[in-house]
Amino acid sequence: MPEIRIYHNPRCSKSRACLQILEEGGLTAHQVRYLEQTPAREELAWLWQRLGAAMVRPGEALYKELNLAQASPDQVLEALIEHPILIERPIVIAGDRVIVARPPEKVRELLMERQ
Repeated sequence: MPEIRIYHNPRCSKSRACLQILEEGGLTAHQVRYLEQTPAREELAWLWQRLGAAMVRPGEALYKELNLAQASPDQVLEALIEHPILIERPIVIAGDRVIVARPPEKVRELLMERQ
């Protein structure tokens, strides 16, 4: 199984639960603490290609304020770089497989693929 990466916010209960499920499954995940160090545009574009709008948190007031529902992908990527709080979490990456683990139990799909 390829390295597992998780876009993680330790203050988010869903993100913590997802990380716990991975660890209970015997996986060590590299944590990308995207609020502390914003991912590069290239990485966000790679995620966008796989997840599209699912990688953005539409419930954030800032999402509505910036009118991201009507924005182009380039505009969304710029907003994510400037305001990483808009990145959905947790995003889990295993090789080319990328999921938004909401609910956190969804990450079990990756555990089953590992077997």
